[in-house]
Amino acid sequence: MLGLQYFSFEDLWSPWFFFFMSAIVILYFYLAGPWREKHVPQALPATGMQKVMFVAGMLLYYLAQGGPLEMLGHLMFTFHMTDMSISYLIVPPLIILGIPAFLWRVMFSGAFWSKLSWMMHPILALVLFNMLFSIYHVPAVHDYVMTHFLVHRLYYLVLLVTSFMMWWQIACPVPEWNRLNDLRKMAYIFANGMLLTPACALIIFSSTSMYATYNDPDVWVKAMGYCISGDPAIVLSKFSGPSFFNLMEPVEDQQLGGIVMKLVQEVMYGAILAYVFFNWYKREHADSDDELPDTGAGAGAGARAIS
Repeated sequence: MLGLQYFSFEDLWSPWFFFFMSAIVILYFYLAGPWREKHVPQALPATGMQKVMFVAGMLLYYLAQGGPLEMLGHLMFTFHMTDMSISYLIVPPLIILGIPAFLWRVMFSGAFWSKLSWMMHPILALVLFNMLFSIYHVPAVHDYVMTHFLVHRLYYLVLLVTSFMMWWQIACPVPEWNRLNDLRKMAYIFANGMLLTPACALIIFSSTSMYATYNDPDVWVKAMGYCISGDPAIVLSKFSGPSFFNLMEPVEDQQLGGIVMKLVQEVMYGAILAYVFFNWYKREHADSDDELPDTGAGAGAGARAIS
């Protein structure tokens, strides 16, 4: 049970957050179904795969930021990095691709958004997400964010927005809003992998436990106070600290967390890179076939003329 049996249902499942995420899913199906049929019947409907991707993305985000995985992320650094991987490397492309193009156009075609289009520049999105993610894993920054509720919520929100900005450049579902061709998308994916590597390496190859949230009981219980009901001091009186729930030493837990992050990054970027390359290869060969002259028909006509 990894120690989850010591926490209440409300602590583990965050019912209010569940209702909020459920409301978003219900709204999605309304907009993609009855609302589309009434207001934009000419638009292509959401496919079955898009619906699956959207629901999967919302479910994963709920589990990582409000479900049991979120609680486990306060007990073990490995699960914390699992939550980060799910929230910012897996969820954004699922949701972006899960929302049909007509809904994106309806949401962001207003004049107001055109004034903010500079924020969606691919280089800015690339630098912003990777810089914020790397800064977050500087030990002093991480411990401060984890032990200050408002800062924690704001930082995670900004990380989520910038992750969507970054993934939009790769998985943009609206053709006319696409800023990168396939070759540039592949280079963009490589750049993302390179920029995230230093943060992962810092965590994986450190010989000491860097984060007080996972090795100092007093700091840990302060962070726990934001995700459990009741007095967090009672938690510290019952348990010796995060070590009570962790079968590994703090350094081993930290290193495993870095490995998890790097593996998820490699799998996601590798999968999307293969997808972009396949589409590029297919499009290039289709264009080449279209440009070939119809020699068979011309030869037949010539033969008939000679005869």
